[in-house]
Amino acid sequence: MPISRTTKSGRSAGKPRVQSPVVSARDIPHRVRLLLCVHAGGRCEFDGCNTYLFEESLTLTDGNFGAAAHIVAFREQGPRGGDANRPANINQLANLMLLCPTHHKLIDDHPADYTRSTLESYKTAHEDRIKHVTSLGPDRKTAVVVFKALIRGQIVGIPYHQIAEATAPRFPTTRQPFTIDLAGLPADDRAFYKTACTTIKRRVQDLFSPEGEAVKAAHVSIFAIGPIPLLMCLGRQLSNKVASDPHQRHRDTESWTWKPDGVPVKYRFRRMNRGRFKKVALVLSLSGTIRRQDLPADIRTSSAIYEITLDGTTPQTTFLQQKRDLDAFRAVYQEAIATILQTHGPLDTIDLFPAVPAPIAVLCGRELLPKVHPKLRVYDNDRDAGGFTFKLEV
Repeated sequence: MPISRTTKSGRSAGKPRVQSPVVSARDIPHRVRLLLCVHAGGRCEFDGCNTYLFEESLTLTDGNFGAAAHIVAFREQGPRGGDANRPANINQLANLMLLCPTHHKLIDDHPADYTRSTLESYKTAHEDRIKHVTSLGPDRKTAVVVFKALIRGQIVGIPYHQIAEATAPRFPTTRQPFTIDLAGLPADDRAFYKTACTTIKRRVQDLFSPEGEAVKAAHVSIFAIGPIPLLMCLGRQLSNKVASDPHQRHRDTESWTWKPDGVPVKYRFRRMNRGRFKKVALVLSLSGTIRRQDLPADIRTSSAIYEITLDGTTPQTTFLQQKRDLDAFRAVYQEAIATILQTHGPLDTIDLFPAVPAPIAVLCGRELLPKVHPKLRVYDNDRDAGGFTFKLEV
């Protein structure tokens, strides 16, 4: 807890000094304590904690509840105190972390688990993030939408720190994302897709209402995991009047942040059969290969079949790594729809067979122009049903 300056006898020496922003310890200079507080943003620097230390969490009473903790201990006999490269000035800013009492005790009780290099990495990552977030202007806000639905009986949670990292240089308008949660709907119900789409439509209407988060922020960031047809339904409901960015969950890093570099993805659009047909099917072979023989028999015999696939590489689940790869798909998708309409004239519907990642599914629904583009009859590869079956129309 915060303490005042005392004499050698332990009694207060006259009027107490004004309390410093962080706990006084080992005569750390006031300037250093102040800089530590500023660099840490007033929050615990232990990885994953981020507790605000100048307000009591239960009563919300203002106060100083932090500790200026030494990474290499003040005494050589203390935690990490015997480090071979012990700082000449033990109270220098680089050797201090702002911590909550719990994590201050944890790192000192378990120095073997929390080494100097580990704590320094915590400090660097935290302070870099604070500097970045506080440099963002008000025009960088984004309304975060989290879409959750069961896939094979499981649902994936999305930690807030992953959302904040993925949306940079924008920042979420609130720590509590706007959530569309379909996990409670019975997936074996025949009316599942109809009920789910009704729920999606209602929630998105709330999001884009005059007082909704999307309108206030003028930007939407989408974190979605669920059945592909429902993701397309979600995209169809999003307003074209507000910019939106779907994000991809990367399996190798378990994060939602787009990769900064890599080989750009190329797409190829082609027709898979010849002949004159009144109906049209579009196959999206991206996350996996969809062969012509995989399609329902009536589609194979009575539809003009087109395909968008990867050019020069085999379709795979991990192909979508960079934001520009999503933008490139947007361009080829728009070109495909335009070519189909030019070739076949006005169409009421297109049968769609997707093997795609979540962001592309959302984009497929969102890019449809009302009163211009045909509706999409979306099929899903249902193993229990023996292959592709119709699920919904968007």
